[in-house]
Amino acid sequence: MKPLGDENDHFWKVQRMARATDVDLAQAYAGGELTESQWVETVQRCRSCDWVEGCARFLDRNDTGGAQPPDACINHKLFEALKP
Repeated sequence: MKPLGDENDHFWKVQRMARATDVDLAQAYAGGELTESQWVETVQRCRSCDWVEGCARFLDRNDTGGAQPPDACINHKLFEALKP
């Protein structure tokens, strides 16, 4: 079993992926579209993802927004569901 990635690093990766895909996680949480447990699960899934290097490259290229959630992202379905 692969060890989980650093919690803080992956918290920020999730934040960057949200920004890259135009998802406002704070608004989703405030609006009831994202629960606290879903938020925790999102970071935990990110920590276990094997696409770390690809994710970093994607985020570096798409840091300003407007991107579609990549299929390789373990949380892509959540980002697609929350995308405006």
